[in-house]
Amino acid sequence: MKIYTQVDTMNEVVTFRISRMETVYEIRNGQPDVPHKHHYYTILIIREARGMHYIDFTAHTLTERQIYFLSPGQAHQLVEEKKSVGYIIVFSDQFLAENNIPMRFIDELRLFNAFRESPPLTMNPAELDHLSSYCDELERFYTSGLKFKEQAISSLLNLILIQCNNLCGLNSDHTQNLEARHSILQNFKKMVEEKYTDWHLPSDYARELSVSADHLNRVIKTLTGATAREFIQSRLISEAKRLLYFTDMSVKEIGFKLGFDEPANFSAFYKNNTGNSPSEFRANK
Repeated sequence: MKIYTQVDTMNEVVTFRISRMETVYEIRNGQPDVPHKHHYYTILIIREARGMHYIDFTAHTLTERQIYFLSPGQAHQLVEEKKSVGYIIVFSDQFLAENNIPMRFIDELRLFNAFRESPPLTMNPAELDHLSSYCDELERFYTSGLKFKEQAISSLLNLILIQCNNLCGLNSDHTQNLEARHSILQNFKKMVEEKYTDWHLPSDYARELSVSADHLNRVIKTLTGATAREFIQSRLISEAKRLLYFTDMSVKEIGFKLGFDEPANFSAFYKNNTGNSPSEFRANK
């Protein structure tokens, strides 16, 4: 399985990069990369394109005026029918930490969905031009040796993220309980990553977080758009698909790895959530 662990394969200390989609297309001679993962965040801002973009095995049609957001760990593949025109922005957790951009800010934006549906945002021509002007300025600073270059890059990335958030209209819930809710969300997400193969029910997480299952569902739904149950199920399904695609493990072995006591229970869970059996998904990969 191909995994890109560094923002810049030639320099492991680089934590941010912006490049042109057309340049990458030319370097690859138009050939698509194999499905792969990144250990960093990726934003694709597309001016012109034709083809398909597969994100965690869901197909999206590449077209003009789109924005895609990829979280660390998501599997994706671009299959371009012609040279795409646009920008690729990548940055790591380390970049966020070094530039005092809190993870809570990333979570509040709700643009990066690590294991749920990741459809593209669409823009009108004026919105695209506005966003492109930020990208051009970001690229200018990135390729320069100007003083305070890193601060400028950080500020422009923040502007791009805020502008994208405004485009999709996902406003945060500004209530007096916002701090407490974000604390629950952060702890829940961390716990899901650690326990999703053992705990399949929201009540398991609610008990550990010392809240009721109903309260946990309301908080997660408000801040992410999905219920706690949907969040857990999405994590299980995304991992199942990755294991079915990238490994030779049997369906039975994958089911046991994900915490299902019986292969039939795993197959039923998978089919109920995707419409296909695990074997059908693997046969069609």
